[in-house]
Amino acid sequence: MNDAKLLFQPLQLGHLTLPTRIVMAPMTRSFSPGGVPNAQVTEYYRKRAAAAVGLIITEGTTVNHCAANGYPHVPRFYGEDALQGWKSVVEAVHSAGGKIMPQLWHVGNVRRLGTEPDASVPGYGPMPEHKDGKEIIHGMTQADIDDVVHAFAQAAQDAKAIGMDGVEIHGAHGYLIDQFFWEGSNQRTDSYGGSMANRGRFAVEIIQAVRAAVGPDFPIVFRYSQWKQQDYSARLAQTPDELQAFLQPLIDAGVDIFHCSTRRFWEPEFAGSELNLAGWTRQLTGKPTITVGSVGLDGSEFTSFLAGTADVAQPSNLDGLLTRLAAQEFDLVAVGRALLQDPEWATKVRDGREDDIQAFSRSALGSLS
Repeated sequence: MNDAKLLFQPLQLGHLTLPTRIVMAPMTRSFSPGGVPNAQVTEYYRKRAAAAVGLIITEGTTVNHCAANGYPHVPRFYGEDALQGWKSVVEAVHSAGGKIMPQLWHVGNVRRLGTEPDASVPGYGPMPEHKDGKEIIHGMTQADIDDVVHAFAQAAQDAKAIGMDGVEIHGAHGYLIDQFFWEGSNQRTDSYGGSMANRGRFAVEIIQAVRAAVGPDFPIVFRYSQWKQQDYSARLAQTPDELQAFLQPLIDAGVDIFHCSTRRFWEPEFAGSELNLAGWTRQLTGKPTITVGSVGLDGSEFTSFLAGTADVAQPSNLDGLLTRLAAQEFDLVAVGRALLQDPEWATKVRDGREDDIQAFSRSALGSLS
């Protein structure tokens, strides 16, 4: 393996100093009954921070909107009990020498009737959907949009108040913000549909509201993806010029860092260049970027992981990643499944103990360790 020292150099991003270049990617774990992160969740994050992970981005945390949640036992980022739970997480991560941000999340039309906390609430999305005379997806009105924008801003304000080091806005993977971005799910005819600029308006309004709530110096990370859970081949931008047109309004609204979600970080984003999505984003915008996608794993297991098989993803060397990082294609490296499986992944890489790194198996999802 190439020298991994670069992964463990500190990085200054505005007013935020990270002790290493390794980021814990957000991964839904569903171990917060009632939406409240408990002592087990606190220890889960503390252990990664204590083992050389510079920045924790939490699992998706729902904002205070009736349809934000889509899954059982995921944490929320509103209410005194949940915020107190997150404050304990913050204190534990800081005591271990790490930094932490919540990922603020609204699932949109992924939500189904019967989902907690109010089973009667359908999914909300850009477009309505009915089945057998029943509204199963509520098409969002202007008032609904305004409510969600406010919910993100309030969550960000609360994150700053309890000592978080920034926030990540989840705009990827076919959830609500991404549903507005993507033509496949947004055929609105008002100012939130049609052109790329209009489809990005909802995200811009959220980012502007978050920036107003937290002030100029609190870091805002924005996570986006080309692929969707509904369509792995989907693309928001077909060319670098389209990507720049997509990203610039988000920068103007207040994004500091882009978290560029790909399935495999080594795959080129556009023909004629080896740059991945994070590389293109950094080149086009000049903003710091986080790369992610099967880091530390062989990559062959991504879709089978989502499909729920028992396949195992084996550790792989980091030579290609380190070469790209040294070339400043991106600034930070987010690690998902490898770090979920093995809380000491980063220190094993740092200390040259690659043979001790655990292979990832779906069985790791059955507990917090």
